[in-house]
Amino acid sequence: MSTEHDLLRSYHTIAVVGLSPNPERDSHRVAKYMKEHGYKIIPVNPTATEILGERCYPDLASVPDPVQIVDIFRRAEDVPPVVEQAIKKKARVVWMQEGIVSEIAAALSREAGLSVVMDRCIRKVHEELDDGEV
Repeated sequence: MSTEHDLLRSYHTIAVVGLSPNPERDSHRVAKYMKEHGYKIIPVNPTATEILGERCYPDLASVPDPVQIVDIFRRAEDVPPVVEQAIKKKARVVWMQEGIVSEIAAALSREAGLSVVMDRCIRKVHEELDDGEV
């Protein structure tokens, strides 16, 4: 079993930064799938008030609840400030979705003790789990 699988088995609260309210967008489909599989989803998008039936926050710093995984759907150059907020929130994992690579953000995360997953889809990793559930 990979470390990524261990992370998904261990942590069940996911703040999705860049979650789109549009059901056609990857971020929406991935977050919906994760919610349907038992994860608590916290939408983070400054242009929405509610996504997937959950209250949406303008940024990670505004989320009042503890966050374990910060799943990022943003351009690589926009990731380091999100990581800084994730560190302040005491998140455990920074997960950069498929196609997102930021060595700067990864280094910041690791220096602060966070686990890092980069350029991997959280849904695809979850689908690889033996039991398919959390």
